[in-house]
Amino acid sequence: MAVSLTPVAFARVQKFVAQTPGALGLRFGVTRTGCSGWGHITDLARDERQGDTVFEQDGVRIYVDADSLGLVDGTEIDFGKHGLSETFTFRNPNATAECGCGESFTTEADKA
Repeated sequence: MAVSLTPVAFARVQKFVAQTPGALGLRFGVTRTGCSGWGHITDLARDERQGDTVFEQDGVRIYVDADSLGLVDGTEIDFGKHGLSETFTFRNPNATAECGCGESFTTEADKA
């Protein structure tokens, strides 16, 4: 199991963590949302919660809750500019389809 950051995303997360007192790393997971079912969520991790799996990449920690882990395993997190905004993007091998706007995704398990 793994969740990883591209070099650009790594630098961004490292900067966010360094600038935020009490931040432990990146919290990454999914929530029910959008027209396809699941949406990726990111935030700064301020605590380690029971059931979290923690991935570490060159000193930067990524905290994933137990409910999200199976849906994000293998995801590569990137960061880039899209028009006038900057945002994290996700290459999630578990996503079998995305909605037209790319905000949400489905998996094989959702089709059952």
